[in-house]
Amino acid sequence: MSVGAWPPATRADEGFGSSPGRSTAVFALLSGPEHRLETANPAFFETVGAADRVRSGLPLAQVLPELAEQGFVAVLDEVYRTGRPRTSRDSRVLLGRGRRAREAFFDLTYEPRLDAAGGVVGVAVFGVETTGIRHAQLLAAEQHALLEQIARQAPLEQTLDGMARVIEKLSPGALASVLLADADGRHLRHGAAPSLPRFYTDAIDGIATGEAAGACGTAAHRRRTVVAADIAADPFWDGYHELAARAGLASCWSTPILGGDGRLLGTFAIYHRVARTPQVSDFGLCDLFAGIAALAIERHLGEQARTAAVAKEKAARADLAFLLGAGSVLAQNLDHTETLQRLADLCVPALAPLCTVDVVEDGQVCRVAIAAATVREQRLLAAHPPDTGAMVGRVLAGGGTEVARHAPADLWGGLGITDRLCVPLTDRGAAFGALTLLTGGGRPLEDRVVSLAEELARRAAMAARNARQYAQRAQLAHDLQAGLLLPDLPALPGAGLATHYHPAGEGLEIGGDFYDVFPLAGRTCWAFMIGDVCGRGAVAATTTALVRHTARAVARLLPGPAEVVQAVNTALLERPGNLGGGFVTLVYGHLAREDDRLTVELVRAGHVLPRLLGPGGAVTQIDAEGALLGLMDDPGVEPCRLELRPGQSLVLVTDGITEARSAAGAMFNDEGLDGALAAVPPNADAAAVLDTLTAAVRAFTGPAAVDDDQAALVLTALSK
Repeated sequence: MSVGAWPPATRADEGFGSSPGRSTAVFALLSGPEHRLETANPAFFETVGAADRVRSGLPLAQVLPELAEQGFVAVLDEVYRTGRPRTSRDSRVLLGRGRRAREAFFDLTYEPRLDAAGGVVGVAVFGVETTGIRHAQLLAAEQHALLEQIARQAPLEQTLDGMARVIEKLSPGALASVLLADADGRHLRHGAAPSLPRFYTDAIDGIATGEAAGACGTAAHRRRTVVAADIAADPFWDGYHELAARAGLASCWSTPILGGDGRLLGTFAIYHRVARTPQVSDFGLCDLFAGIAALAIERHLGEQARTAAVAKEKAARADLAFLLGAGSVLAQNLDHTETLQRLADLCVPALAPLCTVDVVEDGQVCRVAIAAATVREQRLLAAHPPDTGAMVGRVLAGGGTEVARHAPADLWGGLGITDRLCVPLTDRGAAFGALTLLTGGGRPLEDRVVSLAEELARRAAMAARNARQYAQRAQLAHDLQAGLLLPDLPALPGAGLATHYHPAGEGLEIGGDFYDVFPLAGRTCWAFMIGDVCGRGAVAATTTALVRHTARAVARLLPGPAEVVQAVNTALLERPGNLGGGFVTLVYGHLAREDDRLTVELVRAGHVLPRLLGPGGAVTQIDAEGALLGLMDDPGVEPCRLELRPGQSLVLVTDGITEARSAAGAMFNDEGLDGALAAVPPNADAAAVLDTLTAAVRAFTGPAAVDDDQAALVLTALSK
């Protein structure tokens, strides 16, 4: 085989050997049993790195002793002696000595050289360097392993550390480092540097990006690779020369790690302990691993963002659940003060360890609620009056939410409070109170707590306003209703009197049921009535007042109950249209004591039939004719006269009792009324009769609120 048949030799790159995927062909002719170097191609000399010391005609073991030490001369001896060729694949060869030595791999062929007579006169050595191919294969395997780590979502520190070690494995003498950019891209933080001294990585941790900020800081700023072939003489390393010298670093090149959107993610750097300039293969390898690092960092940042989003969503759901639960708790009670105490209880410990609620009452700021984890803290908190001249005062004056952080802990005497939050409680834009959260001991007031407190205060203010309005409305209805009923029961001659009134629902509206008892001439004769006005509220109240006051005004002027009721009917027919046009049911009568007897004259106008209860429990319905009032000129009422003997009771009720319903929907009816009265103990007074009746109604309806007003009036004849 002629030397010219081999391709031209190529120069072997320094550092990583030949470029990944490329190969170099070498050729040498050796003669004689001493294997004297007869000739070789230039690639042979460049590959072995001994062009300056190899001379033709000298034994190979003399000019390249390192090859002899590795057994190559023994192979040549065998081929020369036997005349048989020899081949080997991926033979490992250490080329050069000392710090210049490098590892290489070759596919080698040893062919015997024959003379004309067939005798062996030497050996021809042909080789193809496979170092680049082997490196490419190793690089591909390591790259695959790193990508698998990224796909498995291995910790970023583990992936970057593994990548740095791969670089150092592929490039003996190299020291790899990865720095990670802050979110703003202005500083670089330590990522991985398995072979750099700890003091060095600590010193550059947090280095700022910018011109003349070392190789890494400058590369991050310029967004391109920066090379410092000789750190000691590089102006970009001003201020870091002593640090680099102490770490034994002589050269460095740094490549920025950029995301898919061009965002700076960090830097990838390779250091050497000798001054040197990177080769093309070095730049290619840096770009490759910078891309892998970018993928790992972006995957890590994406996972961080996903985790943060999940945590944020979870916190948002928890906050929403807290607010929904708090809204339910605040709406459970319609007492204004209790609502504000529940507000304080909801805040501790969910939002802060301590809480106060202050409100303005009669021009003064009063503390109405406190909450704390311990009794001691509650006492200390209660001992501090509202700071009307400071935060609470400003918030109540319309200043909005205020937050005070990092205040001296001794201002609150033993509570250790450092952070305060004060949120207004508003009603129609005006602050009527303030919610104050207090915390300390390393538990700062986060923005999330501020937002939650503001929303909770808004809901609590609405609940407190509703409770206050409910209380005001209930009190108004109670006061108006009291004005339509007897404030005190009068003492009747020879008779006991008992009355009962229970409003429908929660008592927020004025009912339509009413009763009245008032004296006539000489106080020996008394008028009594019980009635039911169609409807509820203010209109029903005016109609009730019209009926009662008309009866009281004419009763002493007219001869009997029928005429009084006729006058009431006329008044109802003539009332103004804005006072409503509903009808009225009524039982009206006169009670007189004559000697030892009680006589009763009454009329019924569309009302529930009166009952006469005997002392032995006998119940008699009194059927008096009469139509509803307020609908026609003549209601056609007919007087009914009866005598009450000792122990007998006249029982008058409204339809709220007879039409009361059980939980199953059944109606109490007349049968229930008669049955309840029949169960009255013998010789019961008026109060006992009424108690027995109302107890029976409650037992029938159960705990549910009644849907109609209930009224009853009992007159019982007394013994002498």
